[in-house]
Amino acid sequence: MDTKLSEIGQIAITVSDVEKALAFYRDILGLEFLFSAGPNLAFLKAGNIRIMLSTPQGAGSVGANSTLYFKAENVEAVYADKVARGAVSERAPQLAAKMPDHELWIGFLRDPDGNLVGLMEEKR
Repeated sequence: MDTKLSEIGQIAITVSDVEKALAFYRDILGLEFLFSAGPNLAFLKAGNIRIMLSTPQGAGSVGANSTLYFKAENVEAVYADKVARGAVSERAPQLAAKMPDHELWIGFLRDPDGNLVGLMEEKR
């Protein structure tokens, strides 16, 4: 099974105020607004890459961490493969959101410096 990762699906950016950041990324930079999920979470589109704006979650701090989310087919198998290869497990893949045409499944790993890396699958 080939489980190489080659495409980024989403990048999370930690901000102090999602509304202000949304105005910057949408109105100033011109990124396409996709949707908001409450006052502390907004999603935009930059080409084929989704940008997530979020206030600090867990150990995150403003401006000090971004999370790369890689698209994966069969996210559970890819996650297991990466952990078997030595990646530090943060959270096994689980259902993150039910969308009109798919379910979004996300799991998390940590890189050697402790940076969060997401694996995501849009299951139809």
